[in-house]
Amino acid sequence: MNKVVKQQPKAIIVGGSLGGLFAACMLERHGWDVEIFERTPEALSGRGAGIVTHPELFEALTAAGVLVDDGIGVRVDTRVTLARDGAVVSERAMPQTLTAWGKMYDVLRKAFSGSYRTGAVVTDVDSRADHAEIALADGAVHRADLVIAADGFRSGVRQRLLPAASLEYAGYIAWRGLVDEARVSAATHAAIFDKFAFCLPPSEQILGYPVAGDDNRTAPGQRRYNFVWYRATREHDQLPDLLTDATGKVWHHGIPPGLIRPEVLAEMESAAAELLAPQFTEIVCKAAQPLFQPIFDLTVSRMAFGRVALLGDAAFVARPHCGMGVTKAAGDAIALVRALAGHATVEAALAAYGVERVQVGQAVVEHARHLGAYMQAQLKSEQDRVMAERYRTPEAVMRETAVSRRF
Repeated sequence: MNKVVKQQPKAIIVGGSLGGLFAACMLERHGWDVEIFERTPEALSGRGAGIVTHPELFEALTAAGVLVDDGIGVRVDTRVTLARDGAVVSERAMPQTLTAWGKMYDVLRKAFSGSYRTGAVVTDVDSRADHAEIALADGAVHRADLVIAADGFRSGVRQRLLPAASLEYAGYIAWRGLVDEARVSAATHAAIFDKFAFCLPPSEQILGYPVAGDDNRTAPGQRRYNFVWYRATREHDQLPDLLTDATGKVWHHGIPPGLIRPEVLAEMESAAAELLAPQFTEIVCKAAQPLFQPIFDLTVSRMAFGRVALLGDAAFVARPHCGMGVTKAAGDAIALVRALAGHATVEAALAAYGVERVQVGQAVVEHARHLGAYMQAQLKSEQDRVMAERYRTPEAVMRETAVSRRF
């Protein structure tokens, strides 16, 4: 009797960032042939800044085949909030490991042994009765049993499947930057470098923590300090001005850091000196290449479309305050692989995955929206005003930024 050989299932992943890599590694470990199509032509390894970790993220890394050890990030034991004069307002013990986007990308990229194609722009996606397929800008069509859209918060796949789903500007931006440990003064280093630190000017928030340095080095003296500074910014006039380069071009989808006008950077440094604790003023002013990102909310009503699934920021975009972006994408990957193992068909698996993860995504977005309410330029509802007051205190900010198990 001839033995029937079961054909290896194939998955195509659109987007080769962290969410896509989590899904790729987990599927590969469950017997899938996986191919990633990433639109960016160059390597992604140099991108991103700090990432707040949660236990779920480490569980997902293990599920993806990554060895989690002390080199995965930088450990801090304390959270502290500083007053405008630099004095400690609040302090509490809260052990946590902080990592960096580059470190996550590096370990996941090494764990994935399948095909990773760069410069591959996906122009269409379709789900058929017996397969799913994508079309590329060069005219090529690729088929698989499953297509996963992990192409980020401006997902082209989502736009095709859910054209009515759109990003909603939250009313503020986040300035981000990194400073080499060697450039930090002794006084500032002693006050905040080995801590997760906060400062809370009126209607604003800045936080900072240590992350790996060049080549993902985590030894003392070779690390960096990462800051995120949330600032209320009006959509109709202030935001377009910030997004305008020296030639007058407006970068509506986000301005490249190197094109931010010198006067915008000068105003940012001036505001830091006026509003922030001196330790944070130093960090902001010493950042080599600050950048800013408009903050958005995005929710979707569904994440499964036959043999096509949305994952990570392609589905739900949550404000960064609860540090759940990467963890949420990793959770999506775990749920997707679990559903595929527990259902007879891809369609049934994706339908179950969608029901579960839509609920999670909505909860994360809503919680992050509450945390960020007091930084909005305008509070749109009574609920926003209540939440703004609830999360304005130092203790609330330090506590809630670490919560993730509820999701």
